Amino acid sequence: MRKNTVRPTDIKLHQKSRILEVVFTDGSRFEFPAEYLRVYSPSAEVRGHGPGQEVLQVGKGSVNIVGVDPVGTYAVLLRFDDGHDTGIYSWDLLHNLGLNQEALWNEYLNRLEQAGHGRA
Repeated sequence: MRKNTVRPTDIKLHQKSRILEVVFTDGSRFEFPAEYLRVYSPSAEVRGHGPGQEVLQVGKGSVNIVGVDPVGTYAVLLRFDDGHDTGIYSWDLLHNLGLNQEALWNEYLNRLEQAGHGRA
């Protein structure tokens, strides 16, 4: 973990709204839809094993987070109701996903559209 890594001060799972709320030491606060976190999972299943091997995640519009498990002092493992539970989200990754949420979400939606898929 980098020396200047921001750390969460609060993590709340809102299952009804399918939102993971994270507040960081720098004062930033992000509300992550479960679908967003699922399609940007850091797992090899989603990211592949190298550049260009990413797997477009489709049909994740109704996915929910069923568990948030700490991984040491540097990350959380998110468990999703579609059985996906192999992505370890470091604090740096979560913070980056928050800072770039709008751009990354739009990129995902464009990739879905180009592949001929909807969000369902």
